[in-house]
Amino acid sequence: MDDSDESLMLKTGAGDREAFRRLLDRHLRQTVAFAARVLGNHAAAEDVAQEAFLRLWSHAPHWQPAARVTTWLHRVALNLCLDVRRRGRDVALDDVAEPLDPAPLPLACVQARDLGRHVNTALAELPVQQRVAITLCHYQGLRNTEAAEVMGVSVEAVESLLARGRRTLRARLTALVPDLLGEE
Repeated sequence: MDDSDESLMLKTGAGDREAFRRLLDRHLRQTVAFAARVLGNHAAAEDVAQEAFLRLWSHAPHWQPAARVTTWLHRVALNLCLDVRRRGRDVALDDVAEPLDPAPLPLACVQARDLGRHVNTALAELPVQQRVAITLCHYQGLRNTEAAEVMGVSVEAVESLLARGRRTLRARLTALVPDLLGEE
């Protein structure tokens, strides 16, 4: 039995709900993660992922496997994210800071959480194109050629965006190392 994304997409196009569920199970988490990194808002990212999968379902009967399903899905999610950014959003409940757990945590857990928060903050401060390139290549695992296709730019442009984004992240995060490690 062919379990490839392309096969599942063709079956979904024929109305196979189980094939669609398998695509959803396989790609929903990474689609939400991608949108959350682009938008910096988990609730809006869930909405984007839901809409992307609705479009996958409705587009499936017309599917032509010219690109990988994941490339197509990332492109749809990116377009939806850009639409959300253009429209702007009210502050979502997910953006409100959670109260801290009073239970003591091991220092390593605290440092890892702080580092993750700083990385996400630094990533959110990058220009959108750099953030998208880094998210697609580093967090989503796409190759530069796939990221270029999703973004609608050349491979060289993706490589340039990655280099500038990494350089900016490195500069911002290097300055935080003493604070993160508790050094003075």
